[in-house]
Amino acid sequence: MTGHESRPPGVDHEADLAWCHETVQGVSRTFALTIDVLDEPMSDHICLGYLLCRVADTIEDAGHIPPEPQAALLRTYDEALDPDSETDIEAFRAAVDGWLPEADERSADWRVVAEAPRVIATFEQLPADVQEAIIPPVRELVEGMAMFVDRHANAGGLRIDSRDELEEYCYYAAGTVGNLITNLLTRGEIAADRRQRLYDTAVEFGLLLQLVNISKDVYDDYTEENNVYLPAEWLADKGIDQEAVVEPENREEAAEVVGRTASHAQSFLTDAEGYLKAMPLRHGNTLAAWGVPFLLAVGTLRELTANPEDALTERGVKVSRQEVFAVMGAMRNEGKESLSELRKAISQRPYHLVAKNAD
Repeated sequence: MTGHESRPPGVDHEADLAWCHETVQGVSRTFALTIDVLDEPMSDHICLGYLLCRVADTIEDAGHIPPEPQAALLRTYDEALDPDSETDIEAFRAAVDGWLPEADERSADWRVVAEAPRVIATFEQLPADVQEAIIPPVRELVEGMAMFVDRHANAGGLRIDSRDELEEYCYYAAGTVGNLITNLLTRGEIAADRRQRLYDTAVEFGLLLQLVNISKDVYDDYTEENNVYLPAEWLADKGIDQEAVVEPENREEAAEVVGRTASHAQSFLTDAEGYLKAMPLRHGNTLAAWGVPFLLAVGTLRELTANPEDALTERGVKVSRQEVFAVMGAMRNEGKESLSELRKAISQRPYHLVAKNAD
């Protein structure tokens, strides 16, 4: 990867694009799975759209950046994404330079931030209608993150207060991404009722995935990023302060709040499934790309329901690699009509065990 990073961005588009695809593998296992099973050109569009979002996500999660400069960096990045602004991506790169880890200590996330000019240069080679589909929801995500950093500046990290604020945060973090996907899928001719159905359920698809992540990552979010997304009012119902969310003596009560958050996530499952069934398979889109994260969310909710306390420890909550591979295999071979059956099966037991018994 070093050879790509030493070459100025924009000189060789194909090499820059290859770098983006290579980099996303280290940034997000889930999104890498999605991008791997999309066809061209959708795989390029989603890869670049995701990396644009990830720059902001990394800044927002950076515990070593105080809230004021954090919000300022997000707003500079937003201006750099604005086609009508005179601020360019080099201004963001200069602003963030002092906050970057040393080159040999950078995670995949921080390499994306450091190479933001390369991501933008690659993105700007995409067709105009693709750029127009991607930029507004990415900017909305960035603006929302800056707003939340400002709102919780005194805590030094995010502290979600209520269910309404939790949904608001999830909208900016992931509902916007649902809209990004839908903008890409609805380019060109599409029936008005289908377009409406997609936009009516796109946000729910994003909210489902984000709420599942919030439910399962409580320990890491607090210990690594100083963020508590479990609503303060829900924790207060159990007599727990947000600063004590992962304390062992609170585990039993906090686990009930994890379960409550997972239950809230489950309320979006049917709309999310409806979104998948309505999405057109064109522009390189595939059902597997979005069906796999949907079904893995179902599996994660199953594990959260069984062991919510694991979300409060280093152990964490996750589905096994065997189940991931089994779900991927099933989605490659199945159509939209099987989504409901797969969802039901996975909600009851790990899918690799279901598939093994079926054999």
